Amino acid sequence: MNFHSLTIKRSLLAGLFAASLALVPSMSNAATFTSKLSGEAETPPVTTMGTGTLEATYTPATKVLKWKVVYSGLSGAVTAAHFHGPAIPGQSAGVALGFKGKLDSPIEGEATLTEVQAAQVTAGEWYVNLHTAANPKGEIRGQLLVKP
Repeated sequence: MNFHSLTIKRSLLAGLFAASLALVPSMSNAATFTSKLSGEAETPPVTTMGTGTLEATYTPATKVLKWKVVYSGLSGAVTAAHFHGPAIPGQSAGVALGFKGKLDSPIEGEATLTEVQAAQVTAGEWYVNLHTAANPKGEIRGQLLVKP
């Protein structure tokens, strides 16, 4: 085999390798989630003037979930706030990840997820729930939905 044909083969192999990498989804691309929180989404539904929104980002490369919850109109101060899962809308589930720090609006935080938690979040199986003294099981809730 001469030098020229060896160079061509290496170039072809390098090109095929690069093309195969392009077909694999990037593990560094972040997924963005949104949610509208309401009493109607609670299980069972709650009558409240409270509303809220969630914006969250999950980065597979670092396994970090970052979130911001903005809310208003609740019956009182938030006494607890969590992500619950796995569950679909209309189902209840245990706490998957609690919020730490202040619970005044906006609530911001981040956590490193396990493989199981990451799979649940990306499958849309987590919801955010804000609890108050008047509604200890939750006053407003919203399912995490992948933002298109």
